[in-house]
Amino acid sequence: MRRRAAGLLLAGCLAALAAGPAAAASLQSCTDSPELSAAQQNVLLQVSQRVRTELERRGADVALVSRSGLALSWFDMRYSHAGLALRASPETPWAVRQLYFACDEQQPRLFDQGLTAFLMGTLEPELGYLSVVVLPRDAARSLEAEALDAPKALSLLGGRYSANAYAHGLVYQNCNQWLAELMASAWGGPFSAAAPPREQAQRWLRQQGYRGADFQLPARPFLWLTAFSPWLNRDDHPPEQLAQARFEVSMPAAIEAFVQRLHPQAERFEVCHTKSRMVLRQGWTPIADGCVAAEGDEVTELR
Repeated sequence: MRRRAAGLLLAGCLAALAAGPAAAASLQSCTDSPELSAAQQNVLLQVSQRVRTELERRGADVALVSRSGLALSWFDMRYSHAGLALRASPETPWAVRQLYFACDEQQPRLFDQGLTAFLMGTLEPELGYLSVVVLPRDAARSLEAEALDAPKALSLLGGRYSANAYAHGLVYQNCNQWLAELMASAWGGPFSAAAPPREQAQRWLRQQGYRGADFQLPARPFLWLTAFSPWLNRDDHPPEQLAQARFEVSMPAAIEAFVQRLHPQAERFEVCHTKSRMVLRQGWTPIADGCVAAEGDEVTELR
């Protein structure tokens, strides 16, 4: 269930920029996800089963899922990696279709991964979060069709990966940016053959007012720390943003906000877990840090 993938490295890469050159230098090679104990795997199995049950209860066929993979608290962000959970996935029901970076091949790939394995990508197995957005029927149907159409999904796959890719750029692409462009193709298409699909997807996203998440660095000299990681770049970002020591990057929170604005009927629920309990909350208000339940939340003691 482990995958040598840098598609999950955005949090660590950008946090390293804030931490300094020693930390950034440690990101020069791909690393495996940590080995999980039997107890930790059991917790994630229970969480994924509860999520599947909730999706079935809602009669959903596709859902936007985002997980807390790597620590982004320095930037006040909880979620680092998003994909689409598909009931009709060719892999297994509710597998997540996502972009990841194949370290061995040094190129981005599309990857279908079971929901439990998706959750196992976290670096904090005893405190994790999963956000799930269920779209209204028409929007869901077109997005599901686009995601399951392999040639269309692959046509939006960029050739060069960058963890901090400019949200509106075409030079690089990160995992969440592929998802935003897939949504553009589903809801803004069909695109013509006169221009590359990514170019048309980005044009539509701009027209709809999509904005990535802002990563504000402490000072402009920190931009030079991109040299310490092969998965960080700055040459695709607008000069005016670089002058402010700022990166605009596609992240799960930005995609969720865009979906909520575009499709106000979209529904969200969030699940978090510790090693002994799981909390499920309905709605767009995030669960408190530390997986602290509030009135109205569903709390389950884990076996």
